[in-house]
Amino acid sequence: MSSDLRWRRVLLKLSGEALTGSEGFGIAPSVVARIADEIGEVVALGGQVGVVVGGGNFVRGAQISATGIDRVSGDHMGMLATVMNALALNAALSARGVPARVMSALPVPTVCETFTQRVALAHFQAGRVVLFAGGTGNPFFTTDTGAVLRATEMGCDVVMKGTQVDGVYSADPKTDPTATRYEQLTHQEVLARGLSVMDATAIALARDNRIPVSVFSIGEPGAFVSVARGGGRSTLVTVEGGADR
Repeated sequence: MSSDLRWRRVLLKLSGEALTGSEGFGIAPSVVARIADEIGEVVALGGQVGVVVGGGNFVRGAQISATGIDRVSGDHMGMLATVMNALALNAALSARGVPARVMSALPVPTVCETFTQRVALAHFQAGRVVLFAGGTGNPFFTTDTGAVLRATEMGCDVVMKGTQVDGVYSADPKTDPTATRYEQLTHQEVLARGLSVMDATAIALARDNRIPVSVFSIGEPGAFVSVARGGGRSTLVTVEGGADR
C-alpha cells in the first residue's frame, strides 16, 4: 500500500445527482472534470479506483414506475442512465491521460464492455480506473447495493460514498439544525437506527463481507483525495469487534 493512502483499492460511489452541479439535471462538465481530476490524483498516489455512479440525474426506476411505466422497464431505463454517466466520466478521465474502462452489468456492447469479474480485475491490475455501470444488472436493486457488490467482487478495501453532506447525521442537517454528526459507526448501528447511509441491503452486504464504508461530501473540492489519504472530514462505518479489510 502506498504510504500516502489509507486504502489502496477503493470503490467510489457517486449519485447521479453529484454530476449535475447547480443545474439539478443532466451532467455539468465542470463537475465531471473536477471529479476526474481527483480520481486521477488518487491513481497518481498509487491507488486503484473503481467507480459506481447512479443515474438519478436522468431517471429513477422507482419514481418513473409511478407514472404508469412498469418497474422493471423503469429500472432498465435507470441502468441505461448510469451507462451515460459512466461514459461521461470515462471521457473526462481519458482527456487527462488517466486510463479507464466502462464495464456494464447490463450488456450494451456497442458502447462499453460487459462486466465480468475476471476482466475487471485485470483492468485494476493494469492500473486502469474501472467505471461500473448498469447497477447489478437486475431490477429492484439500487446502485448502492451494486457498489458494495462490486467492491466485494474486486476485493476493495473500502467503499467511499460521496454525498451532499460531510458524513452521517442523526437527521438531515439541511433541515434539522440539531442533527448530530457521527465520526464512526458500525454497520449494525446504521441498520438499527435507520440512518440514511445506504439502503439496508447494501449495508448488510458490506457488514457480512467486512467492508468499511466512508461517507464524505463529494461537493467539497479535494475531499475524495483527503479522505483517501486518511484525513478530511467523513464518517466511517465499520464492523464491530474485528478488523475490516
